Amino acid sequence: MYLTNIESVPGMKITNQYGVVSGSTVRAKNAIKDIGAGLKNMVGGELKSYTELLEEARKEAIQRMQAQAQRLGANAVINVRFATSAITAGAAEVYAYGTAVKVEPVQVPETV
Repeated sequence: MYLTNIESVPGMKITNQYGVVSGSTVRAKNAIKDIGAGLKNMVGGELKSYTELLEEARKEAIQRMQAQAQRLGANAVINVRFATSAITAGAAEVYAYGTAVKVEPVQVPETV
């Protein structure tokens, strides 16, 4: 499946549009990792446990969006976007959405 954040897939033409598809997941912080992140927050630097948490959440949201697109018969999702929101203290939602489409290679006329 092709995924892109632009309005088309380069070298392909859109032959069908299926509408908006989405996938989301809500993830909570791990209490033990949260203690380490709190200490790191005091001295500065990347909070790697949170970076990993968000990376996993993005991957899961994308997989769910792709699954919905495949069920519709799409082979690509264009205009892919992400949104995040706090659900409760220590938990956040990652939401991925885009437009499900069917694409085919552009036929280049043969030269003689």
